[in-house]
Amino acid sequence: MKSIFNLLVVICVSCTAMAQEQKRPNIVFIFSDDHAVKALSAYDDTLMQTPNIDRIAKKGMRFDRAYVGNAVCGPSRATLLTGKHSHANGYETNDWSGEFNGHQETLPKLLQQSGYKTAVFGKWHLMSDPVGFDDWSVIDNVMEQGTYYNPSFRSPAGIKETTGYVAEIVTDQTISWLKNQKQSEQPFLLMYNHKSPHRDWIPAPQELAEWDESATLPEPNTLLRSMDGLSEARQNSRMSIADDMTDLDVKLSEPSSMNEEQLKLWEATFAKGNEEFENADLTDDEITRWKYQRYIKTYTGSVKSMDREIGRLLDYLEANNLDENTIIIYSSDQGFYLGENGWFDKRWINDVSSKIPLLIQWPNHIKEGSSTSALVQNIDFAPTLLDAAGVEIPEAMQGISLLPVLTDDEFEPQSRDLYYQFYENPGFHGVARHYGIISERYKLANFYNNEEWELFDTQTDPDEQINLYGQPGYEKVTADLKQRLLSLRAQYKVPSTDDDPQPPWYYSTLIRVVEMIMGWM
Repeated sequence: MKSIFNLLVVICVSCTAMAQEQKRPNIVFIFSDDHAVKALSAYDDTLMQTPNIDRIAKKGMRFDRAYVGNAVCGPSRATLLTGKHSHANGYETNDWSGEFNGHQETLPKLLQQSGYKTAVFGKWHLMSDPVGFDDWSVIDNVMEQGTYYNPSFRSPAGIKETTGYVAEIVTDQTISWLKNQKQSEQPFLLMYNHKSPHRDWIPAPQELAEWDESATLPEPNTLLRSMDGLSEARQNSRMSIADDMTDLDVKLSEPSSMNEEQLKLWEATFAKGNEEFENADLTDDEITRWKYQRYIKTYTGSVKSMDREIGRLLDYLEANNLDENTIIIYSSDQGFYLGENGWFDKRWINDVSSKIPLLIQWPNHIKEGSSTSALVQNIDFAPTLLDAAGVEIPEAMQGISLLPVLTDDEFEPQSRDLYYQFYENPGFHGVARHYGIISERYKLANFYNNEEWELFDTQTDPDEQINLYGQPGYEKVTADLKQRLLSLRAQYKVPSTDDDPQPPWYYSTLIRVVEMIMGWM
């Protein structure tokens, strides 16, 4: 009798453990590259429609004030994994940070250790093999940037060449992996990482076939803005649509990665428009406007191509009931300039660059169609997902769990300041090193190597066009923000700027040589 009782106890304990395991949510993290909030219709539908990404917003929560702490690809990805700012995780720049340190605690490693199945497919861009993943296949060619057509992938099996469009290939790999998870009771973390819409923003064949040269998209009202009279940091940047875009950026030349069939489609898409442009007698402003249209239409075209593939993944999850106890997140590694200030690219503390889309759904936990204006940052991603999975958040992580914001309709988030620091100078776009504070209303930045400051009132000047630093009437605001900025640097144990990482001695010369070559392309 006693043995039967003991057996029943064991069975009950096992059943309880299984029930707890089943309650732990799956996590699907959809991550894009350089996706500006302005190009996502869940936020702003004046430029384009993104019906599939919008599905996540309709079924969950939209974050209206989500930011990164360093608006450049590799460092942002390192922050997502570690829950730590760049100086703390050791990955501060794309160009000379070397390999990401996978020995530190990361979100996938901690989930894997707690019983999650983990996988990553698509863009990795940390110059290392993924750690903490049971399965992985990451873009390998062009220093892990990859190409839109016919990219190569690296996995534990080695390098594999592919034929096709990158977003479709990444989705195929992801769905193939998911097919093996349908019958498993083990929860999973799936990172589904897109290259799109990173430079040189090339759409898929379907979008190329639908190309309309005569169509125009709205221009930002600062497209032709002059940098004259602004800070040295602004004037010395090299991200101008007018002056710094290459022929490939505006599709006057063709990608080297395309095969013969793909090049025929490319030629049919752009040749006539290119000939008309080259034969036209345009003013400087007209040339800028033409370049902007080529840029914005191919950028939004690549977003449309990605959105369709995201829809294919969401359809698969829903058709196989894999969305029922699954947290689905959509975000990007940073924002992007879409012609504001006459610019493209990122790197700045300004909203256009540092603000990111963040959409999260979780059935029966997050209110559908909700939104929040809480200030959040990418250091919060890892703590939030660990908290949702019932895993202890390491003290070394600098972010906070957003679970109360997500799951409690009555929760009122406390006022919060965010820290930002950009290190990559010298760099291809010439953006000055700076650190700063993002508060509920103001944004203060110190371009410390230039000995310049900028202060913006994001309430009265949401486009951040008027530098209020040193202006009469802002002395108290500036002093308060400087003190709070010092407190943030102390809180996060940010080293002195004298300790900033420095590139190799030859790096500035190398940049100039590459820029000259790109100018000839």
